[in-house]
Amino acid sequence: MTSRSGTTAARIIAAAADIMAGLIILWILMYLLDANRANSLVEFVQEAARWLAGWSHDLFTFDEAWARVVAGYGLAAVVYLAIGHAVAGGLRRRH
Repeated sequence: MTSRSGTTAARIIAAAADIMAGLIILWILMYLLDANRANSLVEFVQEAARWLAGWSHDLFTFDEAWARVVAGYGLAAVVYLAIGHAVAGGLRRRH
């Protein structure tokens, strides 16, 4: 792998992490703003976020539903960003 392909791979990995975290954060905002769940865009974002954050969905047992959504989905977004950018940074340093 050349230096340029390592940089390209790093950019792709970082962009994928950003997109995944962005979808999750968008769902958190839609939830907090009480978006219309019958809307097809809202439904798509909710399903994508639930799939991406399946491992952290309902991980926390706060009394308030909004706190469970922010903590559970927020954790997934932070983990995707941290891991994705750490891997991308490692690729950049190697090449």
